[in-house]
Amino acid sequence: MDAEIGCPRPISNGMKVLLVDDDAFLRDMYATKFMEFGHEVEGATDAKTAFGKIKEGNYDAVLLDVIMPSQSGLELLKEINDSGLKKNSKYIILSNQSESSDRAMAGKLGADGYIVKAESIPSDVVKKVEEICKK
Repeated sequence: MDAEIGCPRPISNGMKVLLVDDDAFLRDMYATKFMEFGHEVEGATDAKTAFGKIKEGNYDAVLLDVIMPSQSGLELLKEINDSGLKKNSKYIILSNQSESSDRAMAGKLGADGYIVKAESIPSDVVKKVEEICKK
């Protein structure tokens, strides 16, 4: 898979998910797992690309990595909030950053969830995102 992951067809009962991560291996791994669970997936390699997709798309869930070049996932979340784009999407941090300060900042910025990659296998990540989106 490449940076512009896309589900080959829309899934009527699944979620539409945007995965924002500069690590192609991890982005593709999570995209594959979400698609196996019947969800439509798009990917973005950086915050700028993600911001453009968020402006144009209507996602059920947006998963943001914290550490990315140019702009972090937390900075992107702030930009989304400042631009009034948060709307009905759920914004979830999916990162290896497990520090309480990162979690606190994510909560302050309105993240709907925080998942540490190293603490969950990909299928559990999908289940956690599904649970957050049901709230």
